[in-house]
Amino acid sequence: MSQYILQRLLGMLVVMFVVVTIVFIIVRIAPGDPAAVMLGPDATAQDIAMLRTRLGLDQPLIVQYGIFFGQLLQGDLGESIFLNRPVLSALADRAEPTFFLTLFSILIAALIAIPVGVLSAYWRGSLFDQASTTLAMLAASVPSFWLGLLLIQFFAVRLGIFPVSGYGGPGAGIGTRLSHLVLPAFSLGIVSSALILRFTRASMLDVLNDDYVRTARSKGMSEFRVVMKHAFKNALIPVLTVIGLTAALLVSGAVVTETVFGLPGVGNLVVSAVLRRDYPVIQGALLIVAALYVLINFLIDMLYLLIDPRVRY
Repeated sequence: MSQYILQRLLGMLVVMFVVVTIVFIIVRIAPGDPAAVMLGPDATAQDIAMLRTRLGLDQPLIVQYGIFFGQLLQGDLGESIFLNRPVLSALADRAEPTFFLTLFSILIAALIAIPVGVLSAYWRGSLFDQASTTLAMLAASVPSFWLGLLLIQFFAVRLGIFPVSGYGGPGAGIGTRLSHLVLPAFSLGIVSSALILRFTRASMLDVLNDDYVRTARSKGMSEFRVVMKHAFKNALIPVLTVIGLTAALLVSGAVVTETVFGLPGVGNLVVSAVLRRDYPVIQGALLIVAALYVLINFLIDMLYLLIDPRVRY
């Protein structure tokens, strides 16, 4: 087991090294002078030269990479050009709405998809199975921002149950803030549930006809225990994998949804940074999202150890 964990940790380090290198190269090979793009067309040559010196762009590429990598090892993602503050601090201030939005979205998706996927596989070919599969395909084809606009129109504008947008004022309580996350979480969760449902159904269909399931039934076990303890537990690894990938996608894919609902999250910050060509913020956000991808995959691998003894040995 320790060898398995060590291999995953080494794989994480290799992946992050590759990601850091790719992000560094992409920013440097982008068309045009980054300093000139950041400052805009009204900047003077002196202003551009000063910013290039400040960002270290006047150094050789290998020197820039060494400085960049050394700063990362110290937890320094650079400083925002327009916010005049460290990128890590700016991202941390915007992390709360994005974190809770991702958490609630994946919970909603799992609570919808897993029970429906299990029942759909158990009642394969039934009206329930056909209806759930059709609805899953429909949900997968609906853009989350369009669904969000429909939810705003019905639940916020017409019924007035939930707020239209925002995240509450600076002194807003936790209840107020959570009420602002209900509609965006459902818009993301419903769309994300489609993929989890289809994987749950397919994984359950693979194990329901296996020999150990028939053996459990022949021993007189209740059908609920056979399905949940024997079949679902062995079908859980692919489901966990897709849930982890979905959570990682939600972190990076909530940009449009945060913009639609006016949430002051990381996605909204990245959109503003792209419009203002604030490359340090864009670069820092890419690295944070990549690190979250790698971390979530590592945690999913660790859950495999708890679920499947074959991985442990």
